[in-house]
Amino acid sequence: MKIDKVLFSEAEIRECVRRLAGQIERDYAESTELLCVGVLKGCFVFMADIIRALSRDVTVNFMEVSSYGDSTVGGELKILKDLTVDIKGRDVLIIEDIIDSGRTISKLREELLSRGPASLKLCAMFDKPARREVECDADYIGLEVPDVFVVGYGLDYAEKYRNLPYLAEIKAED
Repeated sequence: MKIDKVLFSEAEIRECVRRLAGQIERDYAESTELLCVGVLKGCFVFMADIIRALSRDVTVNFMEVSSYGDSTVGGELKILKDLTVDIKGRDVLIIEDIIDSGRTISKLREELLSRGPASLKLCAMFDKPARREVECDADYIGLEVPDVFVVGYGLDYAEKYRNLPYLAEIKAED
């Protein structure tokens, strides 16, 4: 696989993070504490940037999940790494790298809502609506990407390319 073209530059991503942080700051202005829950592995680069762009106090925690089963039924959520804190009564912001089919994040939302947070919102750096199988509206969306395989800014192919500071389309080498 090789990088075919850069879809969003490092500067475009940086500006998007700044914009999203401003929206989050306004929406949580009255909140005393915001818990940011990162969905591993892809979120870690975006999450680090977004929490550093916030001027408010935040706490962080992580989950690693996958969706499995018959895609026509939607499958079940498999929790590979669970939260280490109770979210009951807390303002929770899920931080996701990309929304693709929407199946996994939709199931994760259901799971977290069942734990009784005061509020639950979703922030995704990238959105790929052309691949959506399940309705999944995020409260904060960074950039919309076309229906191509993308890497960089935390997203990988075979655990490679996560460290790229931009988002790129990747293609099979000839």
